[in-house]
This record gives sequence, C-alpha cells and structure tokens, in this order.
Amino acid sequence: MPFTMGEKIRILAKRKKVTISELATLIGTTNQNLSNKLTRDNFSEKELKQIAEALGCRFEGYFVFEDGDRV
Repeated sequence: MPFTMGEKIRILAKRKKVTISELATLIGTTNQNLSNKLTRDNFSEKELKQIAEALGCRFEGYFVFEDGDRV
C-alpha cells in the first residue's frame, strides 16, 4: 500500500531532523494547522512546494499516462 502524502512528509521531516512544530514555523503556519493537514492528507500544491523548500528538496507533482508520458 502506498504512503499518503502526510506519511511521506513525516518521513522526510524525520530524515531531515525537523520536528513537525519546526516545519510549521518554517512554512508560516501553526503546529495545529499542519498536524491537521498531515492527518487529513489535505495539501495544496503550493503548500507541498513550501514544505519541500523548507526541507531542502523539490516537490514534483505530475500525472503519468498509462503509456508512460508525464503531464
């Protein structure tokens, strides 16, 4: 079963040794708001890019057609 985006963010933050509270501060939101988003797995693409930047990586969101082409 694939990881949810919230699970992926938690794993990435742990690997980068950044707490959820610290991450919330880095992206300009509250700990409670970020925790809720992680639980509900409810992120905009803009938020995912902010999280990636705060954790020193890049977010690439795309669709993959069955023939392998990306959009």
